[in-house]
Amino acid sequence: MSETQPDTALSASAPSQAGGVVAPGAAQLPGQAMKRRGPVAVWLGLTLITLGIYQLVWYYKIHNELQEFDRRQTLKPAGSMLVLLFLGWTVIAPLISFKNTGKAIANAQRAAGLPVTCSPATSMWLMFVFGLNVWYMQRQLNLVVDAYPDAAPGAPVALAA
Repeated sequence: MSETQPDTALSASAPSQAGGVVAPGAAQLPGQAMKRRGPVAVWLGLTLITLGIYQLVWYYKIHNELQEFDRRQTLKPAGSMLVLLFLGWTVIAPLISFKNTGKAIANAQRAAGLPVTCSPATSMWLMFVFGLNVWYMQRQLNLVVDAYPDAAPGAPVALAA
């Protein structure tokens, strides 16, 4: 019986050596880079211009990007967006959705090898302060994006753990 050895050995510091981008032949957890967005534009500018429609589009997109970034998370982008669209009047359903989104962002920060700074409770309660939860969540997502400075949106990236 013959044993086969892999051609390349993978060290624990491979993501930092490759600038966060997966090197060809690397056997790490793969993910896809997310898009950087301006928190103020997402929170106020585009939402006002589109009469609130952009916030629903943004919410769908960040859930989709979080799912693609770390496939270990099971997120339902359409379901999350539909909660805001159809159950926004209940207040409770959006609060739960924002809290779960905060957890997903915290998990993405952990997967990127960053210290977790996103608080699910803050993601939830800032909804009552002029809707600042959207600004807060996008700022926290941008930390994950900044962990991979050379990666274009959708490009493969290595996850820390």
